[in-house]
Amino acid sequence: MHTPSRWTILEADDGAVSDLAGRLGVSRLLARVLVTRGLGEAESARAFLAPSLSGLANPSGLANLSVAAERIARAIREKQSIFIYGDYDADGMTATAILWHAIRRLGGTATCYIPHRIEEGYGLNAGALRQLAAEGAELIVSVDCGVTAVEPAAVAAAAGVELIITDHHEFLSNAAGIELPGCVCVVHPRLPVEGVAAYANPDLCGAGVAFKLAWGIGVAMSGGAKVDAEFRDVLVDLLALAALGTIADVVPLVGENRILAHFGLRGLKASKLTGIRALIASASLTDHDLDSYDVGFKLAPRLNASGRMDHAIEAVRMLTEADADEAARIASWLETQNRDRQGEQKRILAEAIEQAEAMGASSDDCRGIVLAAQGWHPGIVGIVASKIVERYHRPAILLAIDGQMAKGSGRSIEGFHLAEALNACGSLLTHHGGHAMAAGMSLVAGNVEALREAFREHANAKLGVDSLIPTLKIDGVTELGRLTEAVVGELARLGPFGQRNPRPMLAAYGVTVASARRVGGGGATLQLRLRDGQALVGAVGFGMGELAESLEVGGKVDVAFQPEMNVYNGRSSVQMIVRDVHGVG
Repeated sequence: MHTPSRWTILEADDGAVSDLAGRLGVSRLLARVLVTRGLGEAESARAFLAPSLSGLANPSGLANLSVAAERIARAIREKQSIFIYGDYDADGMTATAILWHAIRRLGGTATCYIPHRIEEGYGLNAGALRQLAAEGAELIVSVDCGVTAVEPAAVAAAAGVELIITDHHEFLSNAAGIELPGCVCVVHPRLPVEGVAAYANPDLCGAGVAFKLAWGIGVAMSGGAKVDAEFRDVLVDLLALAALGTIADVVPLVGENRILAHFGLRGLKASKLTGIRALIASASLTDHDLDSYDVGFKLAPRLNASGRMDHAIEAVRMLTEADADEAARIASWLETQNRDRQGEQKRILAEAIEQAEAMGASSDDCRGIVLAAQGWHPGIVGIVASKIVERYHRPAILLAIDGQMAKGSGRSIEGFHLAEALNACGSLLTHHGGHAMAAGMSLVAGNVEALREAFREHANAKLGVDSLIPTLKIDGVTELGRLTEAVVGELARLGPFGQRNPRPMLAAYGVTVASARRVGGGGATLQLRLRDGQALVGAVGFGMGELAESLEVGGKVDVAFQPEMNVYNGRSSVQMIVRDVHGVG
């Protein structure tokens, strides 16, 4: 189902666009997109178009990182037993692998621990920490989790195990800062450093934090101010894992995150890491130039499938200690898990839509959606929540009920802070955590209906009716004849694309429909040819197949689209990825 959007044409001063285009020697279209994204100065625009590793901030600026790095370095030197406690999503897995490889290459040994999504749930848990202590752990380092784990931290301290927390999720604090009893320190990109402003990049993901910690450990082991040349090469190799986690976790791809993604994507193709090579081969992407789409929709889902359908430790083993044969076996298993996940996702989505329609999810007085059912897989409800948000443009929570308890995941829309909403409903929950756009929670099954009402009331109070209409931000209006291969290639320089750096969104007004038909499975995709007197351009609209019957050949429409190069049978051509059509019928 396609929901029409409100279009907002982003403003850009024509004089500034012309000046920037001249200074950079680029098309006005690229210059306009740069200006709309706050990159109107030639120096900042050049830096954005040509990222440099020198743009990565020194890890010492990240709160408590130097303390953590020195403690881990001591553990390496003294051959202490180190456990890395990770998370079961792609960000957590890659963060775990980054730290494992760094410690190993610096002469230490580490054991990876990943909780089981269904049996243990998200984050540090007291039972696991007691188990690791019994196994002889002397130092436990969390990655991508733990910042709210007050009780587990106390358990670790009582067991005589030192604990370092590294995380990027929302944290609980008081005037004195985060209180986690007995911890060596908490490394978090949004914590202030000795009363000074927080780290320059508060939007690091778990893998980004782990990469910075690996860098810091390398400095601590070198005895100087920089890592040695050998470990620098290790860090360059680990950029591939950092990019995987950064893109998969949908953090803003600007600033430092953009640099990590840019160079990490390059490194993926040529990676020396056995597990990455096996993962890429399983997705039939060997020798391809990989982009953020490949990571977000092909590689990351394979990693995530293990944590959703079974146990993520297998995927972590692939990314760490597995040899080539075992890595290939695990990658094949991940492929099977991902196919199973897709089938289960399709079933749950159909049931969720039926339930949402029955409860009037499209009405103005239902601005927050909570859906729940027995038999839904708790590892998949988060993905389906995203699909529900796309369909209804409202924050949504999906809950899998199992006996007396319900576990779930939520996704949000711009302008609605999901973690804060869960705090407001906290009396109904047994556990919750996350950030503005995504969060997880658990509760007694008997509280589901109360949560549905409380969440809807909170959303109704926070969101205006206008917020329920999706908005497309248009970078510029163009004629089809301006969409040359050279110009579309120029626009690709703005990548990697993702959160806060989306693919350029353009609009073409009054174009003529030369042809329109449904294609793909079930006719879900709209295939068009559009003409404006200067050019004839092919276009596709995924999930918009139902519009084909309403589009009259020879009629005129306004189209919002993202341009890209389409390669088919060795031939390349400009293609429009249609996001919305106005003037249908």
